[in-house]
Amino acid sequence: MEHHVVIEKLCSCAKKEGLAQITTFDAKEAALEAAETQMAYMNGSFCGKHEFQLVEVNDNFVIGMVGGGCGCKSGH
Repeated sequence: MEHHVVIEKLCSCAKKEGLAQITTFDAKEAALEAAETQMAYMNGSFCGKHEFQLVEVNDNFVIGMVGGGCGCKSGH
């Protein structure tokens, strides 16, 4: 079974970094580890005007913005 790490909305910071919106893994544990690493990187390295959280949805992992709006001029 495939497991996905999904960045809910690609803000301009994510686009500048060239991050893929969806990454696929064969093992759930590998997907979780990648999602946690990606989220930590995004929270620590992006513009700092928003924060990201990780939510599990149907054995997949979604990285979304806390509070919705984005301050990095992505229009979200």
